[in-house]
Amino acid sequence: MLATVNAATLHGVSGHPVRVEVHVANGLPAFTVVGLPDASCREARDRVRAALESCGLPWPARRVTVNLAPTGVPKAGSVLDLAIAVGLLVACEEIEPSAVADVAFLGELGLDGSLRPVPGALPLVDAVDVPVVVVPPENRAEAALIGSRSIRAAIDLRGLVLALRGDEPWPGIDDPVSESADDDGPDLSDVRGQRIVRFALEVAAAGAHHLLLVGPPGAGKSMLARRLPGVLPDLDADDALEATRVHSSAGGDLPGGGLVRRPPWRAPHHGASAVAMVGGGSGTMRPGEVSLAHGGVLFLDELGEFSPHVLETLRQPLEDGTVRVSRAGMSMEYPARVLLVAAMNPCPCGGSAAPGGCRCPPAVRSRYVRRISGPLLDRFDLRVGVNRPDPADLLGGRAGESSAAVRARVIRARLRAEQRGVTANASLGSAELEAAAPLSGPSVKRFEAELHAGRLSARGLHRVRAVALTIGDLEDREGPLDVDLVETALSLRIDPFRSEGPRVR
Repeated sequence: MLATVNAATLHGVSGHPVRVEVHVANGLPAFTVVGLPDASCREARDRVRAALESCGLPWPARRVTVNLAPTGVPKAGSVLDLAIAVGLLVACEEIEPSAVADVAFLGELGLDGSLRPVPGALPLVDAVDVPVVVVPPENRAEAALIGSRSIRAAIDLRGLVLALRGDEPWPGIDDPVSESADDDGPDLSDVRGQRIVRFALEVAAAGAHHLLLVGPPGAGKSMLARRLPGVLPDLDADDALEATRVHSSAGGDLPGGGLVRRPPWRAPHHGASAVAMVGGGSGTMRPGEVSLAHGGVLFLDELGEFSPHVLETLRQPLEDGTVRVSRAGMSMEYPARVLLVAAMNPCPCGGSAAPGGCRCPPAVRSRYVRRISGPLLDRFDLRVGVNRPDPADLLGGRAGESSAAVRARVIRARLRAEQRGVTANASLGSAELEAAAPLSGPSVKRFEAELHAGRLSARGLHRVRAVALTIGDLEDREGPLDVDLVETALSLRIDPFRSEGPRVR
């Protein structure tokens, strides 16, 4: 007999519908899985057999063929275990075909017949085109985010079979887990002094401008960067769903309500490989750190210690907001719209950039700086030198402004950007920026001087202009960009390996 059951498999951060076809015929006992299954998918044979026997359900001593259609699409993982088991029971006439006609089954089977959670429940449920989806209890809250599906949870295979037969009601579903309070991380009020860097953080958050902090050890670079997510606004509905999809497919922990509402924070180690950073893999394709930070902050501490090859792989995602990974058998596209924040020492010894503060020979210092290529450095809209805080601020200074107060200004600036058709000013194209930020006469002359001196590229001109517009939004300015806004934006884009610092009005 032939049975067909609905399921789905995971491809990157997207689900792909799968039709599990189970054929039971006379012949020597055998169990064959076809349709491009990977090793873990082929092992479903042993898990399904043990689960059926543990639940007192029959295992056919006949020839069983399982086809995973479409056959040209690779299948990976254990998510098809439950669908294979249900299809086998339908083919053995233990369950009526009508009971599974409009139902999809997603989940891994334990040897005792229990249903275990699988990664990527959100994109998997979104991929199936049926009104009812059965998932393990741990995946229920996440699967329920797809409001167009009716989600049913089953604890074990035996209870599921009884419910499908109509012998018992469906197992009761617990009330949704209460959503935990948003964790914004440490507060910006913990920072004493550092007025210039605090201002740079606010501008970066308001306009989604990439930020580079350069300073000696102990200056507070990592401490300041770690407080950036607390001043960012919540993700909108589309970004929250996209970020949840990425974290779900990667098997990461999700908030209590299942939806990632706060901007993610990712801080990979400087030994991370290119695959770990941008995604991919030789077997199962997984999203990388830049995709896991989608909608939030990607923090690269000790930037000068990262492999130059790894850093260069970030150039295209930073421009396009997506990562395209191609392998011999498949290609994937991952979302990767992030706010990049990096921190590094001015030299290998970590000494101050001021004269006499560095023990490194000039050749060593120059080689260290060259690890950051010019094109990558040009993508940092804000480049700020961070000095050690004043002792008076550390010992007796007042607490700084709170993250909540700064976030209120950031949200107002983001609302002005939304009126221009973008989420933040860093996303403005040339035509949109020309309309939103016309230059005054003195501003034009100031930019001409920077371009003739070679201190600005065409991209740099666009970025500085967008930063100036963001500063104006924070100050509720209207009209053409005055030269004072341009001066401030230029002062936040200095060569951070020199001793001079930025100016803030």
